[in-house]
Amino acid sequence: MKGTNLGEYEELVLLTVAALASEAYSVAICDELEKHTDRSAKLGVVHAVLNRLEEKGLLKSHLGEATATRGGKRKRYYEVTQAGKLALTKTRQVRETLWQLIKGFNLEGSI
Repeated sequence: MKGTNLGEYEELVLLTVAALASEAYSVAICDELEKHTDRSAKLGVVHAVLNRLEEKGLLKSHLGEATATRGGKRKRYYEVTQAGKLALTKTRQVRETLWQLIKGFNLEGSI
């Protein structure tokens, strides 16, 4: 189906949202991505990916309560949908199948 395949960064963002569970909002997602990927996570790029994943039906979002520390601004929290879980599972199965096809691959990365 068109639009259901995940790009690398989409997969990373979706996995991060799943890992953060109820604390998945854009800044936390960026922080977690940077922590685990050792690469910069630009807030604008993450927002674009979150919007795209939501349009695909792989994420849903809701606004949290306003807080004084944010000047009354509300955080948008994200959650992986059932379709998102299925997309991640499918992607993982494809990757695992392909890894199993590689003969003689060792941890140092040589074939």
